[in-house]
Amino acid sequence: MSIKVENLTKYYGQQAAVNDITFEINTGEIVGFLGPNGAGKSTTMKMITTYLTPSAGKIYVNDLSTESESLEVRKKIGYLPEQNPLYLDMNVLDYLEFAAELESVPKSDIAKSIKKMVGVCGLGDVQHKDIGELSKGFKQRVGLAQAMIHEPDVLILDEPTSGLDPNQIIEIRKLIKQLGKEKTLVLSTHILQEVEATCDRVLIINKGQIVADGTPDSLQDKFRGQVQISLVLKKDSVDKDLVLRAISSIRNIEKARISKEDELSYHLLIAGRKGEDVREDIFRKMVSMNQVILGLHQEETSLEDIFRQLTTKSN
Repeated sequence: MSIKVENLTKYYGQQAAVNDITFEINTGEIVGFLGPNGAGKSTTMKMITTYLTPSAGKIYVNDLSTESESLEVRKKIGYLPEQNPLYLDMNVLDYLEFAAELESVPKSDIAKSIKKMVGVCGLGDVQHKDIGELSKGFKQRVGLAQAMIHEPDVLILDEPTSGLDPNQIIEIRKLIKQLGKEKTLVLSTHILQEVEATCDRVLIINKGQIVADGTPDSLQDKFRGQVQISLVLKKDSVDKDLVLRAISSIRNIEKARISKEDELSYHLLIAGRKGEDVREDIFRKMVSMNQVILGLHQEETSLEDIFRQLTTKSN
């Protein structure tokens, strides 16, 4: 077990930023820590990395207690905070050498470690440049390189693609996927596409509490409600009300309504019973009524739907 969190709580004054959360992360997992701004993501990560002391609860990293063995824990963790801690007047190689010395990398291994990180993080073309001259994407790569310079078992990345352009985001995601093959990786974000693109597992936190835990697919299965089907029919002589009555009569269909209409077609939104696929029955019914089907598809419950459902509930 790489990370074990037990009944973790953190108060700022009277406000519980993190409220009695418990979870475990296994070796080799890429876990997305997902939640809206202010949900407690960064606070939890700072406690795992020993930057903050919990108000209550226990944290273990590779069976080491963050409370009694914090220095040893830090040796096991690579941390990229949301605000990338870079010295802009240093060039890339000097900064990585400085980071390696801070992380107590043996002097005989520093050059080899720097060369490896330059290769892994794709910094070859900018390694002799001052960090202040680099794009935001390359600065993030330098931040990742410093987080990994000491070959940690666990990587904690807080909003690693914040502020990047689409091309830079794609490159950083590829790098994260590559790193996740070798290390336990916790990725904090409020960007849903980030989680779907990179993570094996999702922890959703809201108002300081864990509200969901599972793979993206398992969460979709768990929180999927009625089956939603979109049907588009070409306008013809058959009355819309007749079509609606016919569809509503199909077994396992709970509701049907016209959602949109234009000059050439009308769109129906159909709710089917959970776990039932009624598309074939709809198709056959429409064919029997000589309806021309322009579109028929089942809408999936997305991670965005789940996120909104779990993080917009009233207290």
